[in-house]
Amino acid sequence: MKTWIIGIVGAVALALAACDTMTPEQEAALGAAAGAGAGLLLADAFDANSNWTVVAALSGAAAGTLVARNSASGNCAYARGDGTYYSAPC
Repeated sequence: MKTWIIGIVGAVALALAACDTMTPEQEAALGAAAGAGAGLLLADAFDANSNWTVVAALSGAAAGTLVARNSASGNCAYARGDGTYYSAPC
């Protein structure tokens, strides 16, 4: 399990290096993957059972989803996971 998590983190780190040329959809996918990876790492750190590991991964993915970026104002729109969005500084 830990090897799998390390692989995910490595893949996300490589993907972050290419962020300058990404489309908004690719940024959203990367944010979801990074959030899910962070949730998995946190669940593993606390030795959570499989149910809580899934919840942590899904919560991390929802929190990490970057939906839109306004370069002029420096604000981004983030998905809450329930179908609504909020705006905050990037």
